[in-house]
Amino acid sequence: MASSSWSPSPSPTAMKEGDNYPNWTELLPELTSSILHRLGAIEIVETARRVCRSWRRVCKDPSMWRKIDMRNLGDHGDMYYEELCRHAVDLSQGGLVEINLCHFATDSLLSYIADSSSNLRSLKVAQCYEITSDGLIEAVAKLPLLEELEVSYCSLSEESLKVIGNSCPNLKTLKKNCVGYKRPRDECDDVALAIAETMPGLRHLQLFGDRLTDVGLNAILDGCPNLEHLDLRQCFNVDLVGDLEKRCLERVKVVRRPNDSVHDYPFDATVNDVSSSDDPYGLSDVDIMSEDEFYYDDLSEDASDNSDFDPYEYYY
Repeated sequence: MASSSWSPSPSPTAMKEGDNYPNWTELLPELTSSILHRLGAIEIVETARRVCRSWRRVCKDPSMWRKIDMRNLGDHGDMYYEELCRHAVDLSQGGLVEINLCHFATDSLLSYIADSSSNLRSLKVAQCYEITSDGLIEAVAKLPLLEELEVSYCSLSEESLKVIGNSCPNLKTLKKNCVGYKRPRDECDDVALAIAETMPGLRHLQLFGDRLTDVGLNAILDGCPNLEHLDLRQCFNVDLVGDLEKRCLERVKVVRRPNDSVHDYPFDATVNDVSSSDDPYGLSDVDIMSEDEFYYDDLSEDASDNSDFDPYEYYY
């Protein structure tokens, strides 16, 4: 039997002097677009669109702005990112379907997005302390096609949730996450009852750190018959055992339990544990604030050094 010989191909890193390197500026627009779609809006504006004229043209194409991701912020102030976001929305020319914002969003920005993007399917805001319940309601009321909503670590009342549920009949995913507390007698099913009453089409629900009890969980199981994924991590008032556990597992495909691992959770998952019978702070039930009041109090941003900066100049 004749033996076969094999020799490795030359390593790409071993290219000799004079070899031709690929010219990235001559890629087809479709390939360039596919590459740039892997970047966030900030990287596209601040870096990619400066590479060459052909990349600049691709960066201004409305198809590049169907999804806007502005989570990984740099060193500029909130005003900079808000103006950048507005311009990104303008570039979408009404084609925006998904937007993800962290830290800097305001009621005014949400209103601008809603007025310009009636086809929006997914709205995610996290740690945006300037957003109010009224501002969110006003914006969401203009987005009847909304299917996914995240309001993590943002102030949102139970009544606002009811209005949102009634305004968005297509809502399939809701994420309302907050700080996890182990605190005696601190129970509240208002959020759960609002969801159960107005969001029957939910398939994915994340209530990380919520104060709901078994009563609220049963209401959700009754009111959301299509639920497939339920995340109850750090919902320490839920006692997921016995009949409730059985019902949950029979009705929902994936259940994340209160004490499950938080390794894949994208935010700080530190638990505020004040469950000791001897309250070290000397607080009565009346003195204890809700997590929204506690978490969002006195969190205003310092004035930005870039408040006079106009990101529009990047495009002209």
